[in-house]
Amino acid sequence: MTENLRPSGAHPTDQDPTAYPYASSPGTAGAAGTESSPGTAYSPGASYSPGAYDGAPGGYPPPPPYAPAGRRRAKRPVALLAAVALAAGVVGGGVATLVGQLNDGGSGATGSGGAVNGTTVSQSSRGTVSGVAEAVSPAIVEIGAASSAGNSTGSGVVITEDGEIVTNNHVISGAQQIQVTLSTGRTYTADVVGTDPDKDLALIKLRGASGLKTAALGDSSQVKVGDEVVAIGSPEGLTGTVTSGIISALDRDVTVAKDDSGSSGQGQGQGRQGGGQQWPFEFGGQQFNGDTGEETTTYKALQTDASLNPGNSGGALINMNGEIIGINSAMYAPSSSAAGSGSAAGSVGLGFAIPVNTLKADLDTLRAGDGS
Repeated sequence: MTENLRPSGAHPTDQDPTAYPYASSPGTAGAAGTESSPGTAYSPGASYSPGAYDGAPGGYPPPPPYAPAGRRRAKRPVALLAAVALAAGVVGGGVATLVGQLNDGGSGATGSGGAVNGTTVSQSSRGTVSGVAEAVSPAIVEIGAASSAGNSTGSGVVITEDGEIVTNNHVISGAQQIQVTLSTGRTYTADVVGTDPDKDLALIKLRGASGLKTAALGDSSQVKVGDEVVAIGSPEGLTGTVTSGIISALDRDVTVAKDDSGSSGQGQGQGRQGGGQQWPFEFGGQQFNGDTGEETTTYKALQTDASLNPGNSGGALINMNGEIIGINSAMYAPSSSAAGSGSAAGSVGLGFAIPVNTLKADLDTLRAGDGS
């Protein structure tokens, strides 16, 4: 590369000194790639001598052997592109992080007002019963309650990694000992944290549990008649049983006993092993599955034709996104004359669930309970 050796200050003029970046002897063209004597540098103000640039086209000076200024300008777009790419990477990374945070929703977080997040259905399996079952089944447990009236079986929903479980009050009412079996088969002892007989809800807590799979609580105000749903529970002690159906009605007034004290000996009949009893409830002025007794409570329920049987109480009613929309609480099982007056038939597609928004509004109260 030819180097411009013009002494500093040789051109005391406003003209760009790089306009003539070569030097040569008069009468000969400057040879590219060679150094010329500084003393014979071409002077912009000197008179032109014929033949001095005869070798150049049109008699003008030949083009300079290199263009330093052009190279410097060429570097600027490259640097600019690099800066733009870097900025795009930073912005893109930030957007991706934001989208990820919005989609993730803070898995496993529990906030005030009953907000609970947990496992949901993967995008590829969303909308399928198998996808819902795979995602949510690990968060549904079997509850065995032992009381002076006997043993009963119900279900529950895990809402925190350290073992908070939501169920029906009638599942654990009067229990002297509570055993909980996870979908993995592992068994824990549980304590009652709080109960709300008026809403037939209860919160229990496993002893020494951690790292459990949790369920995501949805929004029951968005539920519509005809929506597909999945029910998961332990009917007759058959842990992890999955059934499906639709929401067949909204805001049904269902009346149930507050506890086992006035239910004509049926007590925690929902799933009582060996007794074939059902949890009694009232609807439309009639009693079903036995006598509800004198101490009753009424709540607005979601009605579903998903098959519910004794032992489903306290389990989950789930939408096709894998979100809990209700806690299964009652089912109609008319007596079977063929089986005798002391027995009851199975599900006929009339099941009821406590809306999950009722649970979320009551969750802080349940957590503040004295365990009685």
